[in-house]
Amino acid sequence: MVDRLLLKNMVFYGYHGTFAAERELGQVFAVDLEVYFDACNGSNDPELGFNPMDAYTIVKDIVEEEEFLLPEVVAQRIANQILAAYDLEKVVVRVRKTFVPVGGPMDYLEVEISRTPK
Repeated sequence: MVDRLLLKNMVFYGYHGTFAAERELGQVFAVDLEVYFDACNGSNDPELGFNPMDAYTIVKDIVEEEEFLLPEVVAQRIANQILAAYDLEKVVVRVRKTFVPVGGPMDYLEVEISRTPK
């Protein structure tokens, strides 16, 4: 059995982008995290399952403390850290960047990756 838990629209300020100004000034990034696991393991002990507070901290530390050129690399780093921290079937990470210098109006750029344990 595979169950899904979602952390939606976690918002952070990070210094990622291909342009130097993006890395100097920073901007808002939003992250969604989906984790797939067996939620019916028979235990009601939060220490034995997925901990959303710890997962939030992992995502926050990556987005706010590290620097990347590409949002897909941010998503990959998050996926790797979450998979390393928990016994999961799959993780899906979405990273949204609200300002993208494309020369015209756009709501946001979003990258989505899906990873399973190796």
